[in-house]
Amino acid sequence: MDTRLNNSSFVTTDGVRLHVLEAGPQGNATSPVIAFVPGWSMPATVWREQLVALGTLHRVAALDPRGQGESEIPGGGYIIERRAADVSEFIARYSRVVLVGWSLGALEALECVHRYGDTALEALVLVDSSVGEDPAPPSAAAFIDALRCDRRAAIDIFMREIFGSTCDAAEIATLTAAALRMPLEASLSLFPGAVPRTHWRDIARAFRKPLLYAVGAGLAGQAQSLQRQRPATRIEIFENAGHALFVDEAARFNALLAGFVAAIADKV
Repeated sequence: MDTRLNNSSFVTTDGVRLHVLEAGPQGNATSPVIAFVPGWSMPATVWREQLVALGTLHRVAALDPRGQGESEIPGGGYIIERRAADVSEFIARYSRVVLVGWSLGALEALECVHRYGDTALEALVLVDSSVGEDPAPPSAAAFIDALRCDRRAAIDIFMREIFGSTCDAAEIATLTAAALRMPLEASLSLFPGAVPRTHWRDIARAFRKPLLYAVGAGLAGQAQSLQRQRPATRIEIFENAGHALFVDEAARFNALLAGFVAAIADKV
């Protein structure tokens, strides 16, 4: 049976309309809602494979962050503090949540936990994002310079590099156009470069509920470091996938996430 994706929206406390894709059965008290936050410049539709597959059994929802996808493009709020508030207001729409954040979305999820606590969450899933462990990833400075020099070309290269061989030219063009919706300076202000890496490390290590950290080969060292410091952390390394590992290896990622959520539901 095909999973139908439904559109909904809500208005943030600073007056911005944010779009949400939803699917799956409602009213299942034993199973938490799986709520997805995409990465920098990406629309909620990047989670389509997860929404369709997991929406057969679970209620699922994916956020278009401000300025992304079908959400409103406001004049401000493109900073980690406000985006964390947006995530908090997104998950507040549901009673029990497993929050899944990818790349920048993972940092926004961590900041949400830092500022608003973990009461609303059953668990947290961080996907291929540096969480402040060693070894440190390469600096984003060269990418930021490239965006200022030739934004369209830089984003086109970025899109081609984060997907393995799963994204065709039409998909790349669609995602590039989506990324260009946001004003340049707004997109650059999303990079939380002034935040010390230890900030993310300390939030992740202190998280009190189930935590899954799924990464590609480039962040395997960070995953292993986090697990050493926080032994309850479940890690999964996608050795042959790109940055968008949930797209490159959708079936594997969906099975991993489904099993993680099922284990949580069994404890309720």
